Amino acid sequence: MKRLDPKSDAARDLATGRYRIRHQDAAGLAAVTVPWMREAGWNPGLHDAESFFAADPQGFLVGEWEGRPIATVSAVRYDDTFGFIGCYIVQESFRGRGYGLALHEAARKHLEGCTQGGDGVLANVEKYKQIGRVFAHRNARYEGIRQATDWTPPLPCREASSLPLSAIEELDRACFPAARPAFLKAWLGQAGAAALVVTAPGESGPLRGYGVIRPCFRGWKIGPLFARDPQTAESLFRGLVDRIPLGNPFVLDISESNPEALALVQRHGLTEVFATARMYTGPFPKIQTDWVYGITSFELG
Repeated sequence: MKRLDPKSDAARDLATGRYRIRHQDAAGLAAVTVPWMREAGWNPGLHDAESFFAADPQGFLVGEWEGRPIATVSAVRYDDTFGFIGCYIVQESFRGRGYGLALHEAARKHLEGCTQGGDGVLANVEKYKQIGRVFAHRNARYEGIRQATDWTPPLPCREASSLPLSAIEELDRACFPAARPAFLKAWLGQAGAAALVVTAPGESGPLRGYGVIRPCFRGWKIGPLFARDPQTAESLFRGLVDRIPLGNPFVLDISESNPEALALVQRHGLTEVFATARMYTGPFPKIQTDWVYGITSFELG
């Protein structure tokens, strides 16, 4: 596995204290990481900083050179079996000198003992393999526009707040490699977001699906979109898009390991914007991939 070169600029500056790695709080995420994500074209949510921080208050790192931020990364440890690395950005003038790798090593250390997931650009898959990651599948972002068409869902959708959080947690855990109650509470309650559920007839069975759409710096993002069957996914998709203003753009990030998710975006004429490689260090998580119609985020999994 590739390690920091002890002769690199970063190693030297770490030894002298010129380069320092520390934890970020929610304010730091809002002031540094989220604006950098926006500048990089990742289009984060308007209130992602608070929700991200709720996932793991120790999971966000910043690298500072002579007191100013030059690199960021997230290493969210959901439990002792699964963590996710994202928000990895290094200022251009400091790339190729070990500063990013040093920060990434600190992130991996925080996730020791866990399977570590991450989404990265397809062009860098070979680089990721050098740090122990193994390709799992392709994820892709699809974009559409809220048109003046009939978005009535085939099945009735309800506000997620009408159910106890535990009901949503149960379905979420089947579709995600670890329980994440604190994050879900923050994510579902984001300012300006809409969260919908589809319940079993007469509410006699388990939750059929849930989804969230949140405001971003440009348009809206749907995620997650978890459903036990295609009709439920279609209903949630329509219900969520129906909550945003006419003419607004929206995106859905799908895992191509679920062919029904690809069929959904194609059916509605969405256009692929870009794609990522989902990779893991450690055993691949066992989840209901055929229930995942939209991943939560490329940054936190």
